[in-house]
Amino acid sequence: MQRTSGSIIATAIVIIIGGVQWAGAALPAVPRAPQADPARIELGRPALPPLTYTAFCLRYQAECRPRRFFRGGPIRLTEKRWAELREVNRAVNLAIEPARNELGLAGEAWTINPARGDCNDYAVSKRHELLRRGWPARVLLLSEVVVSSGEHHLVLLMRTRSGDLVLDNLTLQVKPWSRTPYRWVRVQSPGRDGLWVTIGREGV
Repeated sequence: MQRTSGSIIATAIVIIIGGVQWAGAALPAVPRAPQADPARIELGRPALPPLTYTAFCLRYQAECRPRRFFRGGPIRLTEKRWAELREVNRAVNLAIEPARNELGLAGEAWTINPARGDCNDYAVSKRHELLRRGWPARVLLLSEVVVSSGEHHLVLLMRTRSGDLVLDNLTLQVKPWSRTPYRWVRVQSPGRDGLWVTIGREGV
């Protein structure tokens, strides 16, 4: 009697499992909405550049030279390029003595390779050095963020096929953009000279 009951129960389980599998196979696959790539920053609508960036371009015209032809997107991050990013980030961070701007907007002056300076000077100096080494301007994007204290801060965003990386004077490490503790405000447009764009998502 126990053997018979066991056989019946086993047969019922097989039938139930088979029915569930068949029902699942019969259901059409529901398409999923495309997910944003967390490795890449989400560019938003066009925005005016910071006033201090405009003044910087008047002073350093070669740094903001219009490029008539825009080709390509993010670049491939080779071992050599990764080493260069780390080297430039570290070298500039150590070369410039940090000096806080106590005058606010009136004291803003983005200067390349000064002896003393703030975040703006670090960011434009790193961009200048990478341009000098042959990096394309389209992947070297100055970016305005807000730190936890509420102060605005400038970093250099690097667009690679492996993801967007950040060169920051507050750390010697080159980090993925999504691992920075900032609220992202706006960034240089990679394809339109002189324009900036808003940021669609924030880092974590």
